[in-house]
Amino acid sequence: METYSIFKDLAIIIIFAKLFGILARKCKAPQVVGEIIAGLLIGPSLLGLVQQSDFLTRMAEIGVVLLMFSAGLETNLKELMKTGPVALLIACSGVFVPLLGGALLYMGFYGIAPWGSEEFYKAVFMGVIMTATSVSITVQSLKEMGKLKGKVGTTILSAAIIDDVIGIIVLTFVIGFKNPQSNPGSVVLSTVLFFVMALVVGFIVFKVFKKLDERYPHTQRIPILGLALCFFFAYAAEKYFGIADITGAYVAGIVLCSIRDSSYIDRKMEVSSYIIFGPVFFASIGLKTSIDNVSAALLLFSAGFVIVALITKIVGCGLMARLCRFRFQDSLKIGVGMMTRGEVALIVAQKGLSVGLLTPEYFTAVILLIIVSSISTPILLKLLYSKDKETAAA
Repeated sequence: METYSIFKDLAIIIIFAKLFGILARKCKAPQVVGEIIAGLLIGPSLLGLVQQSDFLTRMAEIGVVLLMFSAGLETNLKELMKTGPVALLIACSGVFVPLLGGALLYMGFYGIAPWGSEEFYKAVFMGVIMTATSVSITVQSLKEMGKLKGKVGTTILSAAIIDDVIGIIVLTFVIGFKNPQSNPGSVVLSTVLFFVMALVVGFIVFKVFKKLDERYPHTQRIPILGLALCFFFAYAAEKYFGIADITGAYVAGIVLCSIRDSSYIDRKMEVSSYIIFGPVFFASIGLKTSIDNVSAALLLFSAGFVIVALITKIVGCGLMARLCRFRFQDSLKIGVGMMTRGEVALIVAQKGLSVGLLTPEYFTAVILLIIVSSISTPILLKLLYSKDKETAAA
């Protein structure tokens, strides 16, 4: 491949990704849905304008690391601590039930796999994809209805943050266990050591950044050093602890989320992520999604995947909310609010593809889940809140 061909590919990806992203937004769907569809359209499965290459794979990897760094920066630790035990219980239930549901679904289609086998980890990984929550659509819907700052809205936001943290930890364990040379003890030890390192180094780094932030507020050296920290944590996590690089990037974001200029760092990261790395990552999902081998059986699995993913979130989060003494109607709102999937589900799926736990055709199921959950969540939330008004009027 000639070097100049890279520029043609990037131009096509950026134009199509942004065009379809705008169309998706106008249709009240997340922009990422449009970018994925753009990748599918221009990829080998349809128009064949862009072929997957090692360069684009590397660009997409940088994109996913930056996305997870931003997710960490946007974490509100004070809000997380405030809602505390209730949000933690809802998040744990919202991870466990989909994890179990996804594994059972895969085994129901492809047979019971013995513990520790390749097929067993593939089944568990289907559940791991289902654990992710993306509340951007929920947040927008609650904002429009003026319900974001209520008890239900705050609980959904906090539980979603904890949900993703637990989901990333589960991903780390599954990838570690999948390695045939690893054993449960070494995986647990390396994971614990990583988080101990992150806690110690993170505390020191936080203090250093806090001092720098006080001395050089709102200067570009802060986001530049923040980006260096993100890449260092991503490298150290994978190289020395055998943990996914996205976990390291996410932890780096959490380390800096409480400094005064965290939002400033996030805005600077968004420039490169929004303009080039993000579109390349989401379009690359479409490029890798194979529809050539889509069979009736795979479509049936995809439909089952979507149904199980939605129901297990509602049941897992809603039931725990009910046990935590929320009213039935509010428990249902929390369950519905937590069922949207987005960037994190794609990031997890992408990681599964890179380590051999997922094959490209299964991206069809993940993309379908994102589209269906993004469209259905706002509709169901509005219906649930309208019932509250009807009850009050009666």
